[in-house]
Amino acid sequence: MAYQALYRKWRPDGFDDVKGQEPIVTALRNQIIQGRIGHAYLFCGTRGTGKTSVAKIFAKAVNCEHPVNGSPCGECESCRAIAQQRSMNVVEIDAASNNGVDNIRQICEETAYHPAEGRYKVYIIDEVHMLTASAFNALLKTLEEPPEYVIFILATTEPQSVLPTIISRCQRYDFRRLSIPTIVDRMRFIADQENIDVDDEALEYIARTAGGAMRDALSIFDQCQAFCLGEKITYQRVADVLGAVDPSVLADLMRDIAHADADSALRRLNDMILQGRDLTQVVSDLIWYLRNLMLVKAGIGEDMIEASHEQVEAMKKAGEDITEDMILYYIRVLSDLYNSMRRSSQKRVLVEVAIIRLCHPAAETDLDALRSRVDILEERLDSGQFAAPAGQPAGAAQKPAPAAPESGAKEQDLLEALPEDIMILCENWEEIRNSLPEAPRRMLQGAAVSPVSNGIMLYIQDKFGRYYFEHTEKMRELTEMIAQKTGRKFNIHLADGGVRPDGGSNAVSLDRIVDILKTRLKTPGQNPDQEGNE
Repeated sequence: MAYQALYRKWRPDGFDDVKGQEPIVTALRNQIIQGRIGHAYLFCGTRGTGKTSVAKIFAKAVNCEHPVNGSPCGECESCRAIAQQRSMNVVEIDAASNNGVDNIRQICEETAYHPAEGRYKVYIIDEVHMLTASAFNALLKTLEEPPEYVIFILATTEPQSVLPTIISRCQRYDFRRLSIPTIVDRMRFIADQENIDVDDEALEYIARTAGGAMRDALSIFDQCQAFCLGEKITYQRVADVLGAVDPSVLADLMRDIAHADADSALRRLNDMILQGRDLTQVVSDLIWYLRNLMLVKAGIGEDMIEASHEQVEAMKKAGEDITEDMILYYIRVLSDLYNSMRRSSQKRVLVEVAIIRLCHPAAETDLDALRSRVDILEERLDSGQFAAPAGQPAGAAQKPAPAAPESGAKEQDLLEALPEDIMILCENWEEIRNSLPEAPRRMLQGAAVSPVSNGIMLYIQDKFGRYYFEHTEKMRELTEMIAQKTGRKFNIHLADGGVRPDGGSNAVSLDRIVDILKTRLKTPGQNPDQEGNE
């Protein structure tokens, strides 16, 4: 006998074999038990969720000579005839190829004849949304008042495309996507019956890839069985078949992105391409990895995280380098990428561009990107990785970009030239900065200031510092701290360290003025350890 695909061989024969659609099965069973069988049904749902299988089981059940709890016995002549597709009482029509008005008229004419055997003639019209408008109209009258021995079962993946007048004449049942545990349990049962050696991790990955469709899962399972040639089906073998990537590689890739190491990230991507990995699947796996990582950081239980215990533990460690806002930003960019890749012939270019965007959110201007940049900066600052200009040791004080006018000027002349507001700010600057949290305190290192017509201009040396203060609550905290320490309310404007108004001729380094003031306040015999508190 010719080989039969698993999804065909293990198609449900009775309601007990239908998995994941318990509410629908219960309703149909009760109708059969109570003899309250409708004349028209509409089965809606995505592919592979059991619409046609349930329709065939229902057709067998209503004609079964000895039904068992509303389910067909599978042994009577009627059940065998329907199962072997030789029954005249069950007519299955593919509306995708028989969608004309003449096809529907022929069906309506046939309904005038009683079934040759059994009690009901059942018409199963698959992909009913493909019918033309005239075909729908030809079906309306018969669908509303068919003979008592006729049942229509309409199946569709696009109920929104079915005429409302058709839907109103049917009992509608929506088939939901199957959960991963449901698909895994069914595949495990089939594997045991077929003597297929497969590990649980492989089954979970197949189920996740199937997207809630049992038929898709069994088709992938069939493919993996052929690939393994009688050997054990493992996660890695399934990944090879589907072009997927090991979770540890995904974790390494995300760590490179979180650390803004675009060179390493692109090299990992190139290695995946050389290994024959499918880029669309890689992006899909990345999104799923980030979803699990987000749940881990949110403290969700492992039963909700579709990953092994070892992977969850690894994610907890990886989550230390990434915040929730960064994860949400990454998911948004990758989701947009996934949608774009399905319509593009340059998938590699799109993925490389996306990786560079993720590594360098400074190129982005939307709110999610700005939040991600702030999170990255705080992570670096908290870990002591303070960015220093090229050629300057990390942690060394940065010189303000604005050209200070004190070059060659006497310190006394400099102090006398300062406006009163600037002088008061300088006198209290060290205390102001030390009162702020670690991240903004480091951001203000090397800051410069100059008077402007309606306040003061504060120059921030760190390249992301201006965004940090402008797009968070930190600016309000800084303003309140300055007002608290100086007794004056300053109208503060922000500028990047490399930008100076009017050529920057009146901008001075706050740290420089603080040093001058501290030097002038020194007295003989003072304890050097107390200098920082003066």
